[in-house]
Amino acid sequence: MTQTERYQDLPLEEVIGDRFGRYSKYIIQDRALPDARDGLKPVQRRILYAMSQEGNTHEKAFRKSAKTVGNVIGNYHPHGDSSVYEAMVRMSQDWKVRHMLIEMHGNNGSVDGDPPAAMRYTEARLSAIASEMLRDIQKRTVDFIPNFDDSEMEPTVLPARFPNLLVNGSTGISAGYATDIPPHSLHEVLDAVLMRLSNKEATVEELMTVLKGPDFPTGGTIQGIDGIRKAYETGKGKIVIRSKSEIEQLKGGKQQIVITEIPYEVNKANLIKRIDEQRLDKRLDGIADVRDESDRTGLRMVIELKKEVDANGILQFLLKNTDLQISYNFNMIAIHNRRPTMMTLPLLLDAYINHQKDVITKRSEFDLQKAKDRLHIVDGLIKMISILDQVIQTIRSSNDKRDAKNNLIASFQFSEAQAEAIVSLQLYRLTNTDITELQNEQNSLNSTISELEGILTNEKTLIKTIQKELLAIRKQFAEPRKSTIEDEIEEIKLTLDVMIPSEEVVVTVTKDGYIKRTSVRSYNASNGQDFAMKDSDQVLFEGMSNTQHHLLVFTSKGNYIYQPVHELPDIRWKDLGQHMSSIVSMDANESVIAAYALENFDGPYYVVTSSSSGQVKRSALKDFQVQRYSKSLTAMKLKKEDHLVSVELVEEAKDILLVSEYGYAVRFASSEIPVTGVKTGGVKGINLKDNDQLVSMVILPNSDEMDLLLITHRGSVKKMSSKEFEVGARAKRGIVVLRELKSNPHRVYNVLSVQKDDIVSIETAKGVKEAIYPSTIRVSDRYSNGSFAVDTEKDGKIVRIVVGKKVE
Repeated sequence: MTQTERYQDLPLEEVIGDRFGRYSKYIIQDRALPDARDGLKPVQRRILYAMSQEGNTHEKAFRKSAKTVGNVIGNYHPHGDSSVYEAMVRMSQDWKVRHMLIEMHGNNGSVDGDPPAAMRYTEARLSAIASEMLRDIQKRTVDFIPNFDDSEMEPTVLPARFPNLLVNGSTGISAGYATDIPPHSLHEVLDAVLMRLSNKEATVEELMTVLKGPDFPTGGTIQGIDGIRKAYETGKGKIVIRSKSEIEQLKGGKQQIVITEIPYEVNKANLIKRIDEQRLDKRLDGIADVRDESDRTGLRMVIELKKEVDANGILQFLLKNTDLQISYNFNMIAIHNRRPTMMTLPLLLDAYINHQKDVITKRSEFDLQKAKDRLHIVDGLIKMISILDQVIQTIRSSNDKRDAKNNLIASFQFSEAQAEAIVSLQLYRLTNTDITELQNEQNSLNSTISELEGILTNEKTLIKTIQKELLAIRKQFAEPRKSTIEDEIEEIKLTLDVMIPSEEVVVTVTKDGYIKRTSVRSYNASNGQDFAMKDSDQVLFEGMSNTQHHLLVFTSKGNYIYQPVHELPDIRWKDLGQHMSSIVSMDANESVIAAYALENFDGPYYVVTSSSSGQVKRSALKDFQVQRYSKSLTAMKLKKEDHLVSVELVEEAKDILLVSEYGYAVRFASSEIPVTGVKTGGVKGINLKDNDQLVSMVILPNSDEMDLLLITHRGSVKKMSSKEFEVGARAKRGIVVLRELKSNPHRVYNVLSVQKDDIVSIETAKGVKEAIYPSTIRVSDRYSNGSFAVDTEKDGKIVRIVVGKKVE
């Protein structure tokens, strides 16, 4: 080996921790977070400094952006060209920064999120206000450090003659820290600085009399003065930014909403797309059209509404559901004394004021030294004029320039600098009138020196100088406030009528899971006949509802589907409908058990569910209302072999009758079942024998008598009275409702509560239908097996029972 290799045996965690620590320190201090003094990140500072050094300033012609980017990368910022160009473009976008630091010719992007043109096409120069950021930098006002290759010097901070961090704000993400400082109005920020200069103890409350709050370049309405105050006091706070909108009247009773200002950093094109999606998805039925009418004169979005639609209601909905209104969270972190610090408003102002004191002091020291050096020369020139002939004689008799300087110093006690100035003097300066000019300059220099020494020795004079210069900047660059501020965050009040137009519809749900809403017109045209349904299917729910209502559909697997009626597709009465599986995913062997259309979820109602294993459960109806309903939700937690038998909507004062397949029945008050959440498994309702299962749950009034129709699997039917069943406790074996036969015993197929005018249709596997009229059947006792209505041996087993209601 020609080279000695050295290895370090270190734990991986230690190495990664150390390296990531160094990386974090770098990106916190020198990449992603702004300095509290000039409000700039290093890349921004380097761009502005490079442009200044190249003379690319506001009073000169524009220069290709690519030239500036190359200069920045080559001299100061050894990173990708796109990162430099993007930083440069952002400083030129008047919808991102309150006062542009760079002026750009060409396409520099748009509020729609369009990308800027490539750097080879655009041209840029420093803006007038950016020159204030760099003013006096050549007077050693800030510290310089060597650049990455030690070939140049670059500033660690800019003189920043105005408080850029507050005026233009900042946003950035680094390791463990993020910053979000909003832009503010220049004249308000300067007024706050001036107040803090006059009164070092000025409180946030006092400062807010002049600095009202943020001022976004895109305008808008800021709500929540308490959030602004909290942010200024602690560095963190939340406000709401709302679009500026007007409602305009159109012909024919129509209205349109016109948006002229949108929240800060909201993409206009995406916002329009999102609003239009509300219309296309039929979440909002009142919008006729959404247009972008923005042009070079300003932003204008138009939301045209349908006839007689409440514009204010639509606007409230859009404010809540789109970026027409957003929350803005202050997180005022900046680099202060080389550390990331959560900045309060007083701390931000003090950091800037101390920086300005430092800048003015260093500038005064530089100017003072320069003035003293010049005064020394002027004093020498005045002295020379008084002995001009001797000086000329001395110079003429000298051998060369060096000899002449030495002779002047030796003969007349001039200093080295004065002697240099004398020998370099042009002959025309030796006229008689020159003495007056020199004396005037001498007086002026003495006055300047006195003034500068006053600044350096007297704190009050220093502060007055800062105040004077800030007032001059205020006068030159102040602009009217763009954002308006409101004290309170206005609550958005949504009415159902706005979101969903009220329309009466007929809703149907079948056992096989077909669901549809049908307009009353389509229903009436068919006279309620010729309902489209598969032969093997049956209607579980059919009823008048409203598009503002909701549907709960329960399945055999113990799940339920929450479905707003207005989201159901509008399907003709004679068409099949939409299968539930296209709304939410369902198992192949999952069937619909029950469905309920509900106007709301209020009131003392409970959903009582029962399973084949004899479990019952009671949950409050309000627990079934959800905000997200893209999948089926749990109504009752079931064991693997179990399935849901029945779902009923029950008031408190009702009784529950459970009937098992083997003919056992238990009646108890619904209050016996404890109220639990939707995801529980319930409690035991009936104590079942081996191989027995629950087949029916009937809700009974706790006082009035009710007729019950029991149908056995062999096709026998009997009518009983509810008074046959005494109210007891749950979880019992129960009383017998069938006489046990030794051979081919009857088993309960179903038990129904029936009215006098009901028609019960029993259908068998071979398609035989038998209509039963409960009003014609005598009431039997519990021990009878009833009389046969269908012959299951000949016609096949019972497949379904449908209760028909007499049409009113």
